[in-house]
Amino acid sequence: MSGPAARIRRVYRLQKAAAGGVWHTHIAAVGPDGGPRPILEDDADHVTQGYSVQKLAVAVAVMHRIDRGGLTLGTRLDLPAGLILGGSGSYHLHRVWGDEITVANFLTAMLLVSDNTAVRMCGRVVPAAEMNEILAALGFAHTRVEPVADPSRFLLGTTTPRETHDLLWRLASRTLLAPDSCDFLLSILRGHNGYHDGVRRVMSSRERGRIATKHGADFNRLGESRHEAGVMFGENGGPLLTYAMFAEGLGEPDNYGATHPAVRAHSRIGRAMLDNLPETPK
Repeated sequence: MSGPAARIRRVYRLQKAAAGGVWHTHIAAVGPDGGPRPILEDDADHVTQGYSVQKLAVAVAVMHRIDRGGLTLGTRLDLPAGLILGGSGSYHLHRVWGDEITVANFLTAMLLVSDNTAVRMCGRVVPAAEMNEILAALGFAHTRVEPVADPSRFLLGTTTPRETHDLLWRLASRTLLAPDSCDFLLSILRGHNGYHDGVRRVMSSRERGRIATKHGADFNRLGESRHEAGVMFGENGGPLLTYAMFAEGLGEPDNYGATHPAVRAHSRIGRAMLDNLPETPK
């Protein structure tokens, strides 16, 4: 068996075996009709903790609220010290807080550097219950945040590889939200200052700019989880491939860097995907 799709599947199988753990994946490439066709489905309907990949869904819900009116990218909120979370991101590094920041500011921080405090800011403009209503209305059955006692707070919740692919494809084809809203989110995900340890690692800056990606990392009772999902675009700007790779039950706790076996696997799969993109539809 040969051809671009077969080469991607072969690299995926080899890297999955090398990294270990339990993987749930959906990869699709654009077909001659311009629509996506699955080229790899590995337990693609498994409901899993999305961790920071779920920030994609959170951002979509906020932009959906903006599209409906009453909220804009320029709406300002204060950023008090009591909202600050550590971990990934940049707001916790400031050491002094109290600024007013725009919705555009914290959405950018959430998607570009996976800022955890930015998630709390999103909950202030779209409460958890409304966020889940929006996601349901958009057709997602399993992509949900997990509400807590405070209605403006939530845990990042669950998704599936197939639903993450659907979200990404509709975002890239500018059908999930207003076209300008789709473009705004994609421009952040394609940013050169974003995540490069995984899929985009072994690529030039030009190649990296053609890929919108979001990673997630955490752990549960099965072990470590390392996820990454995104879209690869052609030279003409059209989407050519989506990937949603969720790996759990991994080893190497506390290794959130490029040397983690699953992250290394993502980098090799990413290179294989980019080298085997389908032709741009006529």
